[in-house]
Amino acid sequence: MAARPKTLAAAAAPVLIGTGLASFRGAFRPLPALMALVGALLIQIATNLANDYYDFVRGADTAERVGPVRVTQAGLLAPAAVWRAMVAVMMAAVLVGTYLVWVGGWPILLVGVLSLVCAVAYTGGPFPLAYLGLGDLFVFVFFGLVAVAGTFWVQARAFPLEALLAGVGVGALSTAILVVNNLRDLATDERAGKRTLAVRIGRSATAVQYTFLLAVGVAVPVLGILVYGWPTVTAAAGLATAAAYMTPLRTVWGHSDPRELVPALGQTARGVALYGILLAAALAWGLPRLG
Repeated sequence: MAARPKTLAAAAAPVLIGTGLASFRGAFRPLPALMALVGALLIQIATNLANDYYDFVRGADTAERVGPVRVTQAGLLAPAAVWRAMVAVMMAAVLVGTYLVWVGGWPILLVGVLSLVCAVAYTGGPFPLAYLGLGDLFVFVFFGLVAVAGTFWVQARAFPLEALLAGVGVGALSTAILVVNNLRDLATDERAGKRTLAVRIGRSATAVQYTFLLAVGVAVPVLGILVYGWPTVTAAAGLATAAAYMTPLRTVWGHSDPRELVPALGQTARGVALYGILLAAALAWGLPRLG
């Protein structure tokens, strides 16, 4: 429950897309791809555990909170147990990262260190990113640009701009997950002094942000086709995702109670998973046409 399996799509999707792009460019390497996936999942779980622990000790998670159960706030696990679990998962991520550094060199070392630091700094430390309204930027960068480009790098040892474009799309959609979460918790976060971007800009602007992020994610495959010659079938990934997002989009704009956003959060996460799978498969499908 503390690991929040439903959020892991945000970690898996960019790795799948980076691997699909590597396949499209004839650089697919199965073991680095698999280890990148495992490492990304571990960092996501560590972030979730840190979030559960630090939001509780900072007083952001109270009995008034709406949404999935937080194990520390609910008393299901002692805070110290959640903290130890976070450390254990981070140590496992370091083990996986050691292999990836061996494969990818110092750039992956830098990415790994920053990822682990930000996993804790998202809600912990003296300057927690989420409390300063920087959580959206963190998710976009690390679950979009960094994850896709890093996955491509450990397989191809190259850093093409199209990897950043692919990262923009999935990063935008992953950020949309956080936007729904912060919109749901806006009132309780504001009372707790957690100044998320949703708290800072308000409900209407947050709904606009959510809509914009979905539009970016849908547009990226089309740009990839036009600029980088991606297979035309990649457009289907954007179209299918757009269809999947119609229901949560209506909820974000039309809800009157924060509880109505609970299913929208899961629907947004499933949309990210769908996008990652379809876009990765479409890119990999283009491989036989090379040469």
